[in-house]
Amino acid sequence: MSSSIRITKPHEVVERALELSTADGCVVIADEGSSANLRWAGNALTTNGVTRGRTLTVIATVDGKEGTASGVVSRSAVTADDLEPLVRAAEAAARGAGPAEDAQQLVTGIPASPDFTDAPAETSSAVFADFAPALGEAFARAREGGRELYGFAHHELVSTYVGTSTGLRLRHDQPKGTLELNAKSPDRQRSAWAGRSTRDFKDVDPTVLDAELAVRLGWAERKIDLPAGRYETLLPPTAVADLLIYQMWSAAARDAVEGRTVFSKPGGGTRLGEKLSGLPLSLRSDPHAPGLESAPFVIAHSSGDDASVFDNGLPVPATEWIADGHLNRLSTTRHTAGLTGMQLSPGFGNLILDAGGEKSLEEMVAATERGLLLTCLWYIREVDPATLLLTGLTRDGVYLVENGQVVGEVNNFRFNESPVDLLSRASEAGRTEKTLPREWSDWFTRAAMPALRIPDFNMSSVSKGV
Repeated sequence: MSSSIRITKPHEVVERALELSTADGCVVIADEGSSANLRWAGNALTTNGVTRGRTLTVIATVDGKEGTASGVVSRSAVTADDLEPLVRAAEAAARGAGPAEDAQQLVTGIPASPDFTDAPAETSSAVFADFAPALGEAFARAREGGRELYGFAHHELVSTYVGTSTGLRLRHDQPKGTLELNAKSPDRQRSAWAGRSTRDFKDVDPTVLDAELAVRLGWAERKIDLPAGRYETLLPPTAVADLLIYQMWSAAARDAVEGRTVFSKPGGGTRLGEKLSGLPLSLRSDPHAPGLESAPFVIAHSSGDDASVFDNGLPVPATEWIADGHLNRLSTTRHTAGLTGMQLSPGFGNLILDAGGEKSLEEMVAATERGLLLTCLWYIREVDPATLLLTGLTRDGVYLVENGQVVGEVNNFRFNESPVDLLSRASEAGRTEKTLPREWSDWFTRAAMPALRIPDFNMSSVSKGV
């Protein structure tokens, strides 16, 4: 074996770790990642670079008299000499732990990935081959239009290899790209933001985003002060995504059964089957959704309310969380499915909301008599888990719409809202489109959402923030 794990094929590292294991069961996950990025400021590139790295996770299970215990150890920059100590550390952690509540037999019977022994996929600066010239054109247009562009483009590609002592040999390649573009007026008094999620940067055009931002900077030439209150509000897809991702993070079946979440029924039980919206909303996840592809099997580096290391390799099916406006599923592991009596519904790698709407956001603006148009949300925090009340701030542009026209930019607000309540009050949904969740883009990027019209969005106070 090579003297360095960094130049050893990932599948060989997985096999060697499994060979070294003396535990009753073992799961090894090798994540081989590479990333490329561009950054720019004031209509000029400032930095670019490419990085590579690997993380190895070893999960050892030990069958004791009182039950099965698990030990999990993850490390990066591991050399071949460190491999055996890593395996032994996971085994020691398992032997020193009490029985794992989520203990199950390790998954078996899943056909091996045909590319398991292939070299990991890698990204490089070549991913920006078409994007970079278009970005240069956007810089030129911005200079001519008297605005400055700031932002970054980031692309990463992670190849994950999962091997187990029960014979699983699975591999998944996950690309993730984000583009964030901010336009400012030369005096820095006006700012507008746009973002996109992409797998390969072939479907994003910075000149289109620059044109969109130029319009928004024009809207911001007129400033209007508004007080806090409830306003008819158009939430763009990015804002809807940020709110519903948080909702899904709070949708574990066990927590609901135990009365700890918004999906708990007063007096006991859950809200499964309850009508959450008057709109025909479908909220779903599908690992094979075009353009939003995610891992078709469970990859769990640790156990929690919505994940179990014992479920590694378990197939992830398409799941409809909300069907025709009704709560249809809550997330479960094999353990929590058994505890709650609910269907097995492993976690989600993407999120898609659809209500059959066909209008663009621009068409929804044109149909607005008076209301607010948001750009995005940020600094979202939970206030009350029982109602999933969230608070946060608007950012980079809140605009007043009157008689179908944007008439100016208003001040920012702090909001207080529950996404579950918002779904119940939404009066219109637009066309579903891929979007970048701005607040959660470091953790979750694969989303497709419509814009939502909320008749009475609660702007609880005026914010002096950006």
